This record gives sequence, C-alpha cells and structure tokens, in this order.
Amino acid sequence: MDKILEVKNLKISFRTSSGTLKAVRNISFDLERGRTLAIVGESGSGKSVTSKAILGILAGNSIVEGGEIIYNGKDLLKISEEDMCKIRGDEISMIFQDPLSSLNPIVKIGKQITEAMLLKNKTSRREARREFNRVLELLRSSIAAATGDAAKAKELAETFDKFCIQANRLEQSYNESANRAEDMVAALKDFLFLVEKKQKVDVKGMLREFRSKLKNIKDPFFTAKYSERLAELSKKLASAAKEYKKGEETLPTSVTAVLQELEALLSEMVAQTRPDFFRIGFYALRNPGEDLSLRNIAELNEQTLKYLNENFMDDFLALAAEGVAHSFRLCLDRKKALLPELAKAKTFFSGEFTKAGAVKYAKFLSELVGDSIDRLEMNKDSIAYTFSSTLLNAIEKYFYYSKRNPQEEARFARQSKRREALIARGKTVDWKVVPKNVLDLDELKGDILKTISQLESSYLRYVENAESVDFRARSIAIVDFLKEKASKVVYVVTRAMAKERAIKLMEEVGIAEPRMRYYQYPFEFSGGMRQRIVIAIALAADPEILICDEPTTALDVTIQAQILELINRLKEKRNLSVIFITHDLGVVANMADDIAVMYAGKIVEYGTAEDVFYDSRHPYTWALLSSMPDLDTKEKLDAIPGTPPNMIYPPVGDAFADRNKYAMQIDFEQQPPMFEISETHRAATWLLHPDAPKVEIPKIITDRIERMKKKAGGATNEQ
Repeated sequence: MDKILEVKNLKISFRTSSGTLKAVRNISFDLERGRTLAIVGESGSGKSVTSKAILGILAGNSIVEGGEIIYNGKDLLKISEEDMCKIRGDEISMIFQDPLSSLNPIVKIGKQITEAMLLKNKTSRREARREFNRVLELLRSSIAAATGDAAKAKELAETFDKFCIQANRLEQSYNESANRAEDMVAALKDFLFLVEKKQKVDVKGMLREFRSKLKNIKDPFFTAKYSERLAELSKKLASAAKEYKKGEETLPTSVTAVLQELEALLSEMVAQTRPDFFRIGFYALRNPGEDLSLRNIAELNEQTLKYLNENFMDDFLALAAEGVAHSFRLCLDRKKALLPELAKAKTFFSGEFTKAGAVKYAKFLSELVGDSIDRLEMNKDSIAYTFSSTLLNAIEKYFYYSKRNPQEEARFARQSKRREALIARGKTVDWKVVPKNVLDLDELKGDILKTISQLESSYLRYVENAESVDFRARSIAIVDFLKEKASKVVYVVTRAMAKERAIKLMEEVGIAEPRMRYYQYPFEFSGGMRQRIVIAIALAADPEILICDEPTTALDVTIQAQILELINRLKEKRNLSVIFITHDLGVVANMADDIAVMYAGKIVEYGTAEDVFYDSRHPYTWALLSSMPDLDTKEKLDAIPGTPPNMIYPPVGDAFADRNKYAMQIDFEQQPPMFEISETHRAATWLLHPDAPKVEIPKIITDRIERMKKKAGGATNEQ
C-alpha cells in the first residue's frame, strides 16, 4: 500500500504544575492513501494530542520527547513554522470537535470559506515557480554531465522554459477570460436571486455592468466557438436595458430570459474542453502568427501533441532519460560507498563517545547522505531526507538524559527520604513523590543505532533494485511535474471565483440555499450546519489528508449520522486520506478501514476494521465493544470499571491492568510488547503470550459479532 503519512515512535509530554504528564508514549502507525484510520479511546488517551502534533498545533507547554511524523519526505516535527504553514490547511486540514472553535463569530460564513482559497493560491503560485526552476536546472545540469554537451543541455532547457512561458501566456489569457466568465455567472446568479426575492437592486446599472464585463471576455481560444452568440446576446442586453423602465417593481420576463440565456451560455463556455496549452505553446513558439483559435480543440490537441513529440519531446525525453540515469548511477555509487561508512558508524555509536565527537560524526554522515540523495527522483525516500534531523535529535536526547537521569535520581531520593521521615514522625502526608523522569540510556543509544540501521536497510534495498529502474518513466514523471508546476504558476483565483467555489462547497456539504446563506453569520446556523461549514472550510484548499477530531460529539444522533455519511462521501469523491478521532467505536463501524485503539498514551490494538470488530484481542477493546450500544443488544451493556490512570504517575506495567478483570501479575509489573496476530493485526496484551491462560471473549461481544456477520451476509446475498 502507498503510505501518505508515517508516525514513528512518537512521544509527547506536557509540563504541569503537578509534574510532567506523559500524554503519548512511543506510538507508531501509518496512514495509507485513500483510506480512513480511526484512532479510538477514552478522553485522555492521547488521540487528540497525536492529531494536533501532526498539524503542528500543540499547546505551548508540550514537550515532543521523540519520534517522527513523516509526510512527503519531511519530518513535520522538525520543519520550520514557515514550511508548516504551507502544509497546514493546504495539504493537511482538520475538523475540530466544536465547530465554533474554528469559526469567527463576527465574520460572515462566505468570507471565512474564501479566505483560505485566496491566501493559499498566492502561496502555491510562488512555490510552483520556485519548484519549476529548481527541477529544470537540476535536469539541465544532469543532462550536461551525462552527454558532455553542456550547450545542447542548455538549449533544451531554454527551449523547454521558453515554450512553457509561451504556454503560460496563452493559458493565463484563457484563464482570465474563463475567470471573468465564471465571475459573471456568479454575478448573474446573484442578481437573478435578488430579483426573485424582491430585493432592492440597481437594474439599469447591473445591465450596463453585464455588457461591460462581456466585452472583457475576449480570449480567442475561449470565445472562438461562441463569438456569434456572444455578439447576439450583447445586442439583446442593450435592448433589455432600454426595455426596462426605472422604478418597475418586477423585471420583465423578456429581460429575465436574456439574462438566463447569457448565464447558460457562459456556463457552457466555462465547461468547454480546454486546449492543452503545454502542447500548443510549443507549436505557437515555432509557428508565430498562425491563428489556432478557430481549430477544433480536440483535433488541435492531438495535432500539436504529434508536432511536439516529433520536433522536441522525443529527443528531450531521450536525453532527459540519460540525465536521469546519470543522476541515478551517481547517487547509487554514493549509496554503495556510504554502506561501509554506516557500518563503521554503528560500531562507533555502539561504544563510548563524547557529545562533540558524536555531533561531528553525525554531521559528517548527514553530508554524505545528503550527497547520496537523487534529487531527480520524484518519489522521495523519507528515511534519507529526514536522516540528519533524526540522528542529531537522537544524539541530543541521549546526552540530555545522560545529564538529567542522575539529577532526577537525586531529586527522587531526596523527596522519598523526606516523605518517609515525615511518616516516621507520625505526620499525615497528603502528597506523592513525583516519579523519576528518567530514560534508559541503552534504549536511547539504541535509537541512534536504529536510525543508522534504517538508512542502511533502505540503501541496501535501493542497490538490490537498481537494475529494474525505468529511466524513461522517471523522465516522463519529471516532465509531468514541470507541467503541473507551470500550470499552477498562472492559476489565479479571483474573489468572485472563490465565492462561486465557496457556494459550490456549501452545496456539496449539504447547506440549503447556499447563495443566501453565504452572507450569514455563524450564529444563524444550527450546530450541524456549523459543522458542515467547518468541513467546507477544511476542504477549501483541496487537501490530501483530512483529520477529524471527534467532529460529531457535540451533535445529536441524527445529525451525527448525516455528518459521518457526508465525510465518507467526500472521502470517496475527493480520494481523501482520513484520520478519524473518536471515543466511540460505534461511530466508525461503517467508515473506518483501519483502527488504532489507544489507552493511556499507547496504541494497545491495531488492525483493519474487520480485525478489530470481528477478532479483537485486547481486554480494553473488548471493554469498548461491550459498552457500545446497538439496536439489537437486549442485555445490559458492560461499563468499563474505574478511571484511566493519572499519567503524571504512569503505571509500571500495563496501564489498563487496574481496570482489567483478566489482568495477571505480570500486567502490574511489566508493559506488554506488541504481539503480532496477523500481517494486519497486532495487540499489546500479555494474554497473547504462549504461556498465558486461555481467556474467552465476553459473550456480549461474540453474540454481537454473530449478528454483524449475519447482517453482512444478508446484505451480500441481496446484492
């Protein structure tokens, strides 16, 4: 499966007046592209802290003690706030539990939805230009090095850049007219809506404005097929303006008909087949002065593709493949040369070392790793890209606790001695000794070695698969990347476009009469409607990942079902990858692909939805399933006894032991490892140890599983 997000060994604590609270304790999981991962657990389990860490919005008293959150070759825990701002809300969006926490009460809904679109558009255009220039320059230098013909490489890169600029000009002109047409469609809809609702409008002024706007829609590719109809409608608009008498309370039906006809025509123009300006740009560069706008667009796209391939792209791709192969082999040799150095590094970090020596060696390794990364490879190796920050962070942590551990031991001994002395004198002691905040130095050294070993394994796989690389396919991927970035450079979102998209988004998330409600304030919406608006805002920048942090908890049951159905529908339509945070397993029964059950900051069970619902193994998962109501359960539901532990004083063994009726002595003494049940399913419970006594799943769960299987079988048979 394609991993879009990886969380590795994440540890997060919070400073409090009572001590350090361990919120997330060494958790790892993957989010697969296009799937929904549900993170389930009681309040305080660490699930929301995890989601906020992904988005980089942890509270100020948080301490990220370790781990990585890898997205697109970057560790989100270590990038700058400026880089995080490019990701937050754009590539990763979040829906919070209380919609009012995401809405400004004194700003109209429409402005709040469009704001993200407008701001992100400016940022993405700048970033697209920078990325285009960077990758094209890398490709040029690599072709020059591969062929030994720097002049030819420069000529190819300049030609590519020139016809991309030509294509950008043509596309920008087309986009301007298309945007104006979209703006005008929005204005016509607004005008007709206001007239229908008998609102006061300046009809004469609006009709003049429509004629003026129509004159600015003039790109030849955009208007070629429609020029006669546009001219005819322009005349009709002039006649309509004369026909309308100022002061009339209703708009004449003939005028309304003209406006509706104009709206339909402009909508048709906006939806027409777009010319492929990347192909046309090259043809236009080589054949200046030839009018291509009157040609059939589908035929023109095909003809210019053939012309582009025969006169440039076939040669360009052939040389690009040589450049890509040269870059690949150069980096492959560097990876091979680095493998013995990584073996030496493991020996170095297995022994005794000073901080200065370790940091110096880590920087030396990081430089070698940076040189071994193939920058022309579009699929980034996240291990190599994050190696430097991960290794330096692991070294810093090792030496921090080398100094901190003795201080903590001394502090703990002092407080324990004082407490014992008070008790010995018969005093009442109403305070506890704060547990030692110490970490095993051998484990921390192991983290350093693990970082090096992971890179070593990655590079060994890379070397093994070197013979199967398709350099032409990689070259095509680079060209597609450059095309995408060039197109983004000229993609301008106007306020009117943003407004129309906001209205479409509101319609998409189920807001009735979106054109009217666009101008309303949050207090004019119900709780369910406000949550739909928040979903629209989260989707405004078309993110890849959507994090839903208990988005239905504050809503009644009927509205909950509607919001869950909406999120599921949007996920399928937009190919979103979703992280769904909830305390209720029942909420995600019909929408989760994978489930991580969290308790006291740890993942105690992880698997597919089928694994967790039909073959759960951890007593805490059983407890959640037993307390989950459904329409068919007639017996009394089991409540989970007790309360979660105070994570300022985390338990020595299994955190669920005090509430677990199946707990054994070892549960109070030692944390269980994660036992693998299948390739997709694992759980952290001593009950899975070969020597553990056999424990039956509670009857309420087995009965429920049987009912669920019968229902699923019935549904399958009906289909």
